[in-house]
Amino acid sequence: MFCPFCGNDLRTVTAFCSSCGSNLQFLSNEVERESSVPVCEDDLLRKYFRDGHTYSVILDFLELKHNIKMSLRTLKKKLNRLSLYKRRNYSPLDTVRTAIVGELNGSGQHYGYRTMCQTLRQKHNLTVRRQDVMLMLKDLDPLGIEQRSRRRFVRRVYHSLGPNHAWHIDGYDKLKPYGLAISGCIDGYSRKVMWLNCGASNNNPDIIAAYYLQCATQFGVIPKLLRTDCGTENGTMAAIHCSLRSVHTDDLAGASSHMYGSSTTNQRIESWWSYFRKQRSQFWMDLLNDLKERQLFNGSHEHICLVRYVFLSVLQMDLDECKEIWNTHTIRAVKQSRCPSGKPDAIYALPHRFNGRECGFRVSEEDLNQFFIESTLSTCGDEQLQANFEELCTRSNLTTPHTWETAVENYITLKNMAHI
Repeated sequence: MFCPFCGNDLRTVTAFCSSCGSNLQFLSNEVERESSVPVCEDDLLRKYFRDGHTYSVILDFLELKHNIKMSLRTLKKKLNRLSLYKRRNYSPLDTVRTAIVGELNGSGQHYGYRTMCQTLRQKHNLTVRRQDVMLMLKDLDPLGIEQRSRRRFVRRVYHSLGPNHAWHIDGYDKLKPYGLAISGCIDGYSRKVMWLNCGASNNNPDIIAAYYLQCATQFGVIPKLLRTDCGTENGTMAAIHCSLRSVHTDDLAGASSHMYGSSTTNQRIESWWSYFRKQRSQFWMDLLNDLKERQLFNGSHEHICLVRYVFLSVLQMDLDECKEIWNTHTIRAVKQSRCPSGKPDAIYALPHRFNGRECGFRVSEEDLNQFFIESTLSTCGDEQLQANFEELCTRSNLTTPHTWETAVENYITLKNMAHI
């Protein structure tokens, strides 16, 4: 035992610690109380034997923890008296089989034969042979044995019934240090990108709700389930979706039609962001970071607004191109998904060709117009700076950029003219 105040090793419990002098009377009382509790020697023998300890370890446990001293010969005699044998009096195979079936119905379905043997001995007090358990598992759980023999982690499989069964929505913040906030939505079944928009913010609930309404108006359908993370920017959209779904009678109608969860479990859109990073956003991150290294961008409010004013339209054109290319490329079949392979546009529009069915709900423009949201946020996020930049563009005859090269030139020109 050790002193709880200084950690000194206490050979015997005294009233005061010999190292720090702290009062240890409460430890003495606890030791006396524990020692007064009667301990059945037979129960201790059963416990340590069922735990699978060797004879020498059992003797050490009895002596050090319970102050029971006995010889190896005495220990064996007492174990024989209690009918505790390692290689005799095996439990009936029917009893062992019933116990294994019970374990396979719960968390024990992932046990190998060694762990199952230990469980049967400790939990069910059965005397079993490893060979018998191995053969029974081979008969009762062949699929589990096959999976364990691969020595691979078994991942959960994404499952969806058809297009518009679930929309996965999330924001992309890698370009946010430069004032460019991206929001995206992907259909879980077809992997079709429903929207990919860039704006001054992706934390404003009105902006995200406007993206949702615009998409629902374009396709004339709302999904059965909306999946987002727990950000406050999704609150208005979630309320609108649940309101639209309240008139339906399926199992996910009303409030159940929206599901919050962590970003790591919103796997469809999070996986797509990985593709987007490698194929598109890395270029824009390098481009804007180059402006920063050339001391043309310092992260101030004026510089962020100027980046938005100049680059937003060019970036949105690139996002539209990225969405179009993704929706018309061919997705290969993978083992971790039960969703079909093919082109997202075809899978979304023709689910019957891929053993799927339309899961969304038609919605009219009248129903959507009652939730009309007017965006009051300017392109660059500041109305005064917006007006100033527009005036400078008119004065210097700068046109709207259509390439990143022109956008960089306009940015440098406006920065020098605005003296920021």
